Amino acid sequence: MPATDSFKPAQRSHTSVLAAAEKRTLIWIAERLPGWVNSDHLTSLGFISLLAAGGAYWYAGRHPRALLVVIALLALNWFGDSLDGTLARVRNKQRPRYGFYVDHILDAIGMTFLMGGIALSGYIGHGVAAAFLIVYLLVSVEVFLATYAIGTFHLSHWSFGPTELRILLSIGNIVALWRPHVVIASRQYLLFDVGFTIGAAVLAMILIQTATRHTMQLYKEETKP
Repeated sequence: MPATDSFKPAQRSHTSVLAAAEKRTLIWIAERLPGWVNSDHLTSLGFISLLAAGGAYWYAGRHPRALLVVIALLALNWFGDSLDGTLARVRNKQRPRYGFYVDHILDAIGMTFLMGGIALSGYIGHGVAAAFLIVYLLVSVEVFLATYAIGTFHLSHWSFGPTELRILLSIGNIVALWRPHVVIASRQYLLFDVGFTIGAAVLAMILIQTATRHTMQLYKEETKP
């Protein structure tokens, strides 16, 4: 049997704060895009803009106002990365295996470039940037394994998803442009060190929680009496 006949798309679970409003917005945009724009164009836009955001972060190390350019590039990344699948569904031109694979391998590569750019900018310590990236990729691995083993693709956790994270990062850029350091208990730290350390800790807790829950679920489902 051909793989395309046996493949069953996973159920999507998206429970972030902005999920409902975002879905309505994306459908509205998708219905009005010109016919020559397709999902591959949007996927490419999302990927290239994420790579460019990493480059803009690196450039911001010498020219801080490039942090504002990063915000514009994150908006472009949202447009391309969030809209490609919606456009395919609105036009009934889904390619579930191709779309899932390409979208997420490019996301992983793009996120690596983004964090590399932030690390080279001087706005964050290399160790913090590496820790956040490692935990982020581990959470991504868990999501992909759960998609295959359980059949549910979780786009968000704890009411936060990629869109909310982009917004938080954009706010952080604006604050860092004027105050790149914060004082905690009479000690000065880089703003991004504090923010990404908290982010890495939250992602680690999400990883532990979801991995434990899914392991128990699979154990119960497949343990014979």
